[in-house]
Amino acid sequence: MADIIEVEVFNKLFASIAEEMGIILAKSAFSPNIKERRDFSCAIFDIAGELVAQAAHIPVHLGAMAMTVKHALTIHNFVPGDMMILNDPFSGGSHLPDITLIAPVCNEAAKVLFYVANRAHHADVGGRTPGSMGMISELADEGILIPPTLLYRRGVLDKPFIDNFLRRVRNPVERQADLRAQTAALHRGEVRLLALVDKYGMNHLLAVLARLRDYAERLMRSAIGAIPDGSYSFVDYLDDDGINQVPVPIGVRLTIDGEQAEVDFRRCAQQVPSPLNTVKSVTRSAVVYVFQCLVGDGYPINEGSYRPLTVITRPGTLLDAKLPAPVAAGNVETSQRIVDVLLGALAIAVPHRIPAASSGSMNNIAIGSLAAGSKNHFTYYETIGGGMGARPDRRGLSGIHTHMTNTLNTPIEALEHAYPLQVERYGLRRNSGGCGLHRGGDGIIRAYRFLDQAHVSLLTERRRLAPYGLAGGRDGRRGENVLIRDGRRIHLAGKINFIARPEDILLIKTPSGGGWGTPT
Repeated sequence: MADIIEVEVFNKLFASIAEEMGIILAKSAFSPNIKERRDFSCAIFDIAGELVAQAAHIPVHLGAMAMTVKHALTIHNFVPGDMMILNDPFSGGSHLPDITLIAPVCNEAAKVLFYVANRAHHADVGGRTPGSMGMISELADEGILIPPTLLYRRGVLDKPFIDNFLRRVRNPVERQADLRAQTAALHRGEVRLLALVDKYGMNHLLAVLARLRDYAERLMRSAIGAIPDGSYSFVDYLDDDGINQVPVPIGVRLTIDGEQAEVDFRRCAQQVPSPLNTVKSVTRSAVVYVFQCLVGDGYPINEGSYRPLTVITRPGTLLDAKLPAPVAAGNVETSQRIVDVLLGALAIAVPHRIPAASSGSMNNIAIGSLAAGSKNHFTYYETIGGGMGARPDRRGLSGIHTHMTNTLNTPIEALEHAYPLQVERYGLRRNSGGCGLHRGGDGIIRAYRFLDQAHVSLLTERRRLAPYGLAGGRDGRRGENVLIRDGRRIHLAGKINFIARPEDILLIKTPSGGGWGTPT
């Protein structure tokens, strides 16, 4: 018993350091997307790049970051004062706006003890559309691709690199400030980890970490072992790829063999000529997230959690895209459908444990001024919540971010203070959740009035295909995107770039959750 207690104490100690890194990042950042919405994640890794602990931040970031760190270690031997920067989706990243920083934690003998890392979504990283989240056909047009690069080498900033980066983005002051916030967060993680080493000794920490990983593995194996052996298949669809109005299938074959799970996505569609593609690191993140939900809240999440899971993809497909495929929406939209598909397969295996489909979209909106050099130049990005799917024992929550996103909303006051926008309406889509024994959660209505001309990009899903209900529950309501111009209502596609005029109103109605159980 004493051993288990010590393991849990150190699990909380490591996780608290990651959480404190996140607090520093949020308090230091400039952009509302990081400061207010908390669109970032922080984690700690060992010298092999294996996950030690993470904060309760963004699932789509955290499952992929271990692949990023391991890739970084294959190309660089870190020494004290080094700090790497990258956003390359094909090096364990997610999409270009998510910039990752990695730094070693070293002792006085310059020996690397740990690595600290964070990933934050920047409101713009260049490219053809403000916000770097538009309907684009090639990765090169989505924004600046940063391969693994030393931002600091032995404590010295690579000024030519950062100057070049800032020249190519639309809001360089904000970008620089957010990068400094990420740097400050890593420094805090370093200080806290060194204090832990001084107090307990590195040998003792390594011994506890080994037991902690074994504990996480046992919990995951126990969760998988509670699922009946067999193969379970399920197919769901993206509305379309934004170019061809044809649903895009994502199929999974889940095989449970004792305490092992094999998740096979080779049945999904080929990669598409739009940013709905995703990379394998994001696919892996979605799988890890779903199985961690089966384990439950409050338990350790580290490399041991991943050992019983095997994820199989086919290169060149929607879930394992290859260059030059654009991937901006894969991270935010396709990842959500991966969760829906895997939960659908699990609902066949353990029907009384799995909720109905949630809203299934992060409802992405990116807004930016047209002239980069104008006095009121800005870029803004946010996601909007929706309805949670009803659960086997209770209704779904309303107006909440679900699954692969764990961000907050942007407060109206912060948005209107920073940008030439007014929020005309913000509330729940009352009674929009799918009917059932337990009703799905309601979606959200959010309306923006433009005070200046602006470029707008929407990347949204579940506008044509509704979130599914389970066990006889009804589907949730589909989302809607509407532009109100001169009193006329213009229905917009789910994925679109357009120019908004002053006094235009953009009305977003987000999808609701599906119902669970036959309605009484």
